[in-house]
Amino acid sequence: MNCGIPYCASGVLLNGMAAGCPLHNLIPEWNDLVYKNQWQDAFERLIRTNPFPEFTARVCPAPCEGSCTEGHILDAVAISSIEYQIIEKAYKEGWVKPVRSSSTGKSVAIVGSGPSGLSTAYFLNASGHHVTIYERSDRPGGLLMYGIPNMKLGKKILDRRIEVMKESGISFVLNTEVGKDLPTQDLVDRYDAVVLCSGATQGRGIAVEGKDLTGVHFAVDFLKAATQSVVDPIGKPISALDVNKKKVVILGGGDTGTDCVASALRQGCESVVQFEILPEAPKERDDRSNPWPEWPKKLKTDYGQEEAIATTGNDPRHYLISTRKIVGDSEGNVSEIHTVDVQWVKDPNGRMIPKEVPGTEKVWPADKVLLAMGFLGPEATILDELKLSRDPRGSVATEDGKFKTRLDSVFACGDMRRGQSLVVWAIQEGKLCAREVDRYLMGKSR
Repeated sequence: MNCGIPYCASGVLLNGMAAGCPLHNLIPEWNDLVYKNQWQDAFERLIRTNPFPEFTARVCPAPCEGSCTEGHILDAVAISSIEYQIIEKAYKEGWVKPVRSSSTGKSVAIVGSGPSGLSTAYFLNASGHHVTIYERSDRPGGLLMYGIPNMKLGKKILDRRIEVMKESGISFVLNTEVGKDLPTQDLVDRYDAVVLCSGATQGRGIAVEGKDLTGVHFAVDFLKAATQSVVDPIGKPISALDVNKKKVVILGGGDTGTDCVASALRQGCESVVQFEILPEAPKERDDRSNPWPEWPKKLKTDYGQEEAIATTGNDPRHYLISTRKIVGDSEGNVSEIHTVDVQWVKDPNGRMIPKEVPGTEKVWPADKVLLAMGFLGPEATILDELKLSRDPRGSVATEDGKFKTRLDSVFACGDMRRGQSLVVWAIQEGKLCAREVDRYLMGKSR
């Protein structure tokens, strides 16, 4: 409670990484209220900045803890755990209620029901606008539903929040892909404003021989199939993405790679390995190159790797390794993957590049290869239809700080605008975008 300056709430980028909470949560305030046993007040303080604490408490990597002032000297305060307890007690006690406001008569269409879409809808609805969310999947939630495994974010937790949003007056239109089943221009013509929150769903592939063999899949497709088999298992045929009794190779680290490891283990894979082209992170923060309150760049053994170590005796991660080619059998199915070790060296321009280490070639047996190497940006369908511009990274170009595209009534936020990022950033994007839409519709925003 006596940390001085609460860097945990800063939410800034230092060396390209989040330092402190992007939502600017008033963390010391609700910590103090919990300490005083004033739980409902703590809940009210928490939702002042964060509409969905039940999501962030479960899936956010907690940049707040990485910048905790106490953590500069000792261990950081367990902020995520406290946030989790506040919101779960709030649901249990009935403090989480539908948010209603007097109608403005304005209507807004939101394309995509991921964290940025839900956040935008929450705040626009609270401002009195009629909000309709369009989702191409059979269930709302976007990345929260089909991109994050059930054991990490239980779908009953997501459904619980969706029901509250429906009771608040927000409408959901499912199984409708805007730009395909419904022209985007129809929404522009029918609604006072349209917000694009479709995410950065164009997966990053791999340019090697064998990339098109049967058994090579994007990680997000595998995770979606795995979740579908959990939430609606009755009558579902065995998916081509099932890895039961298969040898699984995951290309890429990060949260997506971790989720693939854990999901493969739960499906009963024969083996699972994870390749990372970067070196293994140090076990402790380097205070010279990575000083507090920057996000601590140190080795993290996440739940997927912990489970692999517990069940197989081995850490699935292999560092400084690059894929040369993927080889198939006579029927075109993946059978093995060829790799070589690399070291990082400076090129003539001073940039660090991977260089192969001679004599380190290796062949790995593989039945499934999952690509968990990130995303390239949003899909082109809606952007091409509306002739929207892209920024140098391939994301939707918007006015600085205003989230507005080249079309006056069309806005964009979340991963679609800023590129692949954390759930907590997507929620903050939705909040800030809602403010700009409100200003556009009403001349000012509360």
